[in-house]
Amino acid sequence: MLAAARAIEPQIVEDRRRIHSHPELAYEEEQTSSLVCIRLEELGIPFRSGLAKTGVVATIQGDVGSGRCLLLRADMDALPINERSGVRFASQIPGRMHACGHDAHTAMLLGAARLLLDHRSDFAGTVKLMFQPAEEGAGGAPRMIEAGALTDPPVDAAFALHVRPDLAAGKVSCSAGPQLAGADVFTITIRGRGGHAAEPHTTIDAVVVGAQVVLALQTLVAREVEPTASAVLTLGSFNAGERFNVIADTAVIKGTIRTFDNGLFLHLEQRMREVATGVASALQATAHVDLLGRCPPLVNDASMSEHIAASARSVLGADSVVAVKAEMWAEDFAFVLEKIPGAMLCLGVNSADWPRPKAIHTAEFDLDESALAIGSSAMAGVALDYLMRE
Repeated sequence: MLAAARAIEPQIVEDRRRIHSHPELAYEEEQTSSLVCIRLEELGIPFRSGLAKTGVVATIQGDVGSGRCLLLRADMDALPINERSGVRFASQIPGRMHACGHDAHTAMLLGAARLLLDHRSDFAGTVKLMFQPAEEGAGGAPRMIEAGALTDPPVDAAFALHVRPDLAAGKVSCSAGPQLAGADVFTITIRGRGGHAAEPHTTIDAVVVGAQVVLALQTLVAREVEPTASAVLTLGSFNAGERFNVIADTAVIKGTIRTFDNGLFLHLEQRMREVATGVASALQATAHVDLLGRCPPLVNDASMSEHIAASARSVLGADSVVAVKAEMWAEDFAFVLEKIPGAMLCLGVNSADWPRPKAIHTAEFDLDESALAIGSSAMAGVALDYLMRE
């Protein structure tokens, strides 16, 4: 399988680079979706497009007869980042970048589709390919589920792949249990009373109130979460005011809470509201907290995780599968795994030639393209092994 993937590697790399140079944000993946449809048409694979606006679902039917249905998923959206990777095929769109590997995920799934077509005579049942929009906090997976991606035919197992910059190219990992944290997104809107910078005593300065809220929220994890538990509360955006000589009447803070524990989620959400509103009230302002949706933790099914690991050893070699620690990232494939047993495979993409890994969600992110064929062969191998077993 790996040798076959190496044979089509130029096409996988070409697709990845084409998608990388034209990144599209959530629900704007028109060019990416179009490329996926073109490749599927070239391969003669039936598909439906326009799910969740830009999503695509395709099916490959085995020649042996009816059987189970396995889902393979890739995400397609980019991030609002100005790229500084220095690669020849860098983003051509200012402020847009594939900084989380979704370009590679899509290209590798197309590669896996090519490999599976060549093995249709070896399996019964159906491989369903889900090309999903809007993974980056915009609810793409739930919308694909609502659009029927897990039905017609109903899915029995689901697998996905995600690049890991801290893992060497040629290595993969898939462990049972919680692997990625759940996450929610929140906005805190603080309202005070604006005025002239020369007359602060007549105002309620939203910048000052917001700064105090930011500092107070830092105590929630540090002083209210058991040290052995995993939790993050990050404030990633603080916006207020327009001019140097005008005291702002409004400040907007945006952030995220991440943990593996639903009870801890509820505690931190409640305490965030209490702290934000309490601090604002003490300073004669108001604070309104909006929770914008929660992604559950990604939990790999034990038997499916072992299935992936065993398949990877068979395709890539016994020493290719390694253990990695769980991370506080979030992944909306978790919504699929809440409904269908499955697992996510982590694919190493760090080059031995780089002095340090090129982290996801940074302007410098990059990946070792020698890993692309490995990813395609691993996904195809997982599907074949699952559909061929009793």
